[in-house]
Amino acid sequence: MSYSIDFRRKVIFTMEEEGLSIRETAKQFRIGSASVSRWINQIEPKASTTRQRKIDKSELIKDVEQYPDAYQKERAERFGVCQKAIWQALKKMGLTYKKTLRHPKADENTRQTFQQKTTV
Repeated sequence: MSYSIDFRRKVIFTMEEEGLSIRETAKQFRIGSASVSRWINQIEPKASTTRQRKIDKSELIKDVEQYPDAYQKERAERFGVCQKAIWQALKKMGLTYKKTLRHPKADENTRQTFQQKTTV
């Protein structure tokens, strides 16, 4: 529970008018000294962030199919969430990205020919 803005202003006003220290003010109003020192810099409470809490699984599957080699950070930007949310959603769905030992465009015959030329 946060304190009202009126109360915060009253605390700061009293501190300035009576010339009290932060500790004395906190003790007088029975609040934490950290709160008083924070209110000196900013009386208004910080706005809470509005993030998308759930990722649509069907949309995520479509995204994985459309961009199979995309980084989680790139997916997070497309969905408007953090990278960890993408990681957790993929983990829950059992979708993992595993690197293959061979490059998909590599040609084994070309590779062997190259190795033969270099060993001669």
